[in-house]
Amino acid sequence: MALNICGRLGGSSLLGNLEKLRSGITKVQYTTAMPKIVLKKYEEPAPEHHDDRNIRLARPLSPHLTIYKFQLPAVLSITHRASGMMLSGYATVLGIGALTLPYDMSHYISVIESMNLSPATLFLAKFIIAAPFGYHFANGIRHLYWDTAKGLTMKEVYVTGYSMLAITLASTFLLACL
Repeated sequence: MALNICGRLGGSSLLGNLEKLRSGITKVQYTTAMPKIVLKKYEEPAPEHHDDRNIRLARPLSPHLTIYKFQLPAVLSITHRASGMMLSGYATVLGIGALTLPYDMSHYISVIESMNLSPATLFLAKFIIAAPFGYHFANGIRHLYWDTAKGLTMKEVYVTGYSMLAITLASTFLLACL
């Protein structure tokens, strides 16, 4: 029965047209030529500096930091890390000094007092020593506020950043006045 059905379909116009189409495709001659392959001996490329290659290829030089506008959150984050490292350095120097130096702290304070430094010089030295502590403390409180999932919009980040800087200056000034 299957042969009978196939025989009837072969006589139909649809399969007849498909047969004509297939026979027409096989008679098409391709006129495109095969590409000629030429083998060359491998040559090592000449060493070229990265900048010379970019000039040869007419690539523009990236301006990098000359066009970058530093943003307050990035600067405050970097400064927070730097102040933490400074405080670690203070603790290390004071700890090693307390263990290795022959006299106690009162002796070294009397040595500084005997130098007869001006009050402005002493204030400036204390301000420089207290600045990392004031900054790290104020920015640490800001980070604790962020841990409550508050103040995380860009406007609030800038407001808390500027207020933290004001608190830093005030606390550093108070510590330097002691």
